[in-house]
Amino acid sequence: MLRITGGKVYDPANNINGEVRDVCISGGRVVAAVEDARTIDATGMVVFPGGVDVHTHVAGAALNFARGLIPEQHRQAAPIIHSRLRRAGLGGSTPTTFATGYLYAGMGWTTVNEAAVPILSAKHTHEELHDTPIVDKTCCVLMANNEILLDLMEAGEWERARHVMAWQVWAAKAYGVKAVNPGGVAAWKWGKDAKQLSDPIAGYSNITPGQIVAGLARLVDELKLPHPLHLHCNNLGAPGNVTTTLETMKTLEGNRAHLAHLQYHAYGGDDWSNISSASTTLADAFNACPNLTTDAGAVLFGNTVTVTADGPWQHLLYQLTGKKWANLDVENETGCGVVPYAYKPGSPANAVQWAVGLELLLLITDPWRVFLTTDHPNGAAFWRYPEVIRLLMDLDFRREQLKAIPDKVLKRIILPELTRQYTLSEIAVITSAGPARALGLSHKGHLGVGADADVAVYNESADVAHMFSYPRYVIKGGEVVIEEGELRNVVEGRGFVVKPAYDETVEGYLRPLFQQHYTMSFDNYPVAPERVHGLQVVEPAP
Repeated sequence: MLRITGGKVYDPANNINGEVRDVCISGGRVVAAVEDARTIDATGMVVFPGGVDVHTHVAGAALNFARGLIPEQHRQAAPIIHSRLRRAGLGGSTPTTFATGYLYAGMGWTTVNEAAVPILSAKHTHEELHDTPIVDKTCCVLMANNEILLDLMEAGEWERARHVMAWQVWAAKAYGVKAVNPGGVAAWKWGKDAKQLSDPIAGYSNITPGQIVAGLARLVDELKLPHPLHLHCNNLGAPGNVTTTLETMKTLEGNRAHLAHLQYHAYGGDDWSNISSASTTLADAFNACPNLTTDAGAVLFGNTVTVTADGPWQHLLYQLTGKKWANLDVENETGCGVVPYAYKPGSPANAVQWAVGLELLLLITDPWRVFLTTDHPNGAAFWRYPEVIRLLMDLDFRREQLKAIPDKVLKRIILPELTRQYTLSEIAVITSAGPARALGLSHKGHLGVGADADVAVYNESADVAHMFSYPRYVIKGGEVVIEEGELRNVVEGRGFVVKPAYDETVEGYLRPLFQQHYTMSFDNYPVAPERVHGLQVVEPAP
């Protein structure tokens, strides 16, 4: 049992905004009161719910692919040395599994959503998630280019498509459905892309990206999955792509969706020479769509590596940069591309990207619908979140950073005009309460009675980057894992998965397709429940 006393509590889900009050913990949950408990004196500190990362890439074959492509970055990364408590690992752009858990917990983050998992490699992904200590995990299974689903959509067999989707979610032991460049990754296998929502995709005669987006969102809602369709829109990263994003929002027709890494979909202009921010237009449209949530996908300057299932985009990035490039076809499901990258303030395109992520966070009026991410590792590594927090909370610091941006770029962005500064309560929303609600994790992101006892305690400081980089205490599931800023205990996180209802006779439809088209047998394809360590099955909404 544990009592945290004397701290200023920020628990926006329960309308608590900096009130000095106790947080009591017993049995891994927040409770109303405890007796004879250990007491943590949090006087002069702030108390937050543990952070929840709604969109990150931390486990699976794609990350290993990326690590193999950037040995030069590993040589520069500070190692995590083996100790009585710690396993050895590397930090850097793509921290290894053990390091990932330590680094997240070391900032006060206790839950992560791995945002892109092919079913074909889901077993491996769950093993790596198991090797990621402390944090709880969810994951989203890739479906927008799954050829079995696309065939059913093209044939208009929506009822069977719903059962196949449900079967695939459970087969992958996933929590939600991810759509990456709908139709574009399937088209890439023919050397094409899918930039227009209304054009049939290569290899098909009667299915368009717009139909895939609308169909997947509808099926997810029909299955009542706790998290909406997690959508990486078409035309990522391209000048002028805001028109595609706006069209996609209309295509959803009121169905729920989470628009991933919105920064990469908010550009004006028609060429790399005149790329500009279109964040005002996009934020205005987003503000009027209560069915949507999003995460920023903020960019920070420096070296990283880009990892995405969006193969066409990665090939274009390789052509633009001349850097190393790796590409992978994941049989009938999706693809993968990896390109090392460096964001530079002197690059007009990079400077616009840096500004747009911040602009969206500042222009979207409801912090409950926009969340802090860097699309790790694509925009920057997750351990740089405190830098983004400082940029949001400190106007003077933001203006100082703008001095590094080329004058011609300042005319293409609106960040210099924005004076909003986030409050601590709003930071608690975008880092914890909001993403937990968007994921449908009702026991996360707050400190009310019955919540998971995931708590971060920070020294209150005007230096918010330092403050959020080094919590004084972190409690995970009622166990103190960080104390006085040092790792004191390593616990295993849990894996949350959803089991939607489906007609089991759908397996009779799928089995011969595997025999004909897959290298893996049907019986070896699904992830067995015992392969998900700390398995917690979540039922869809009634």
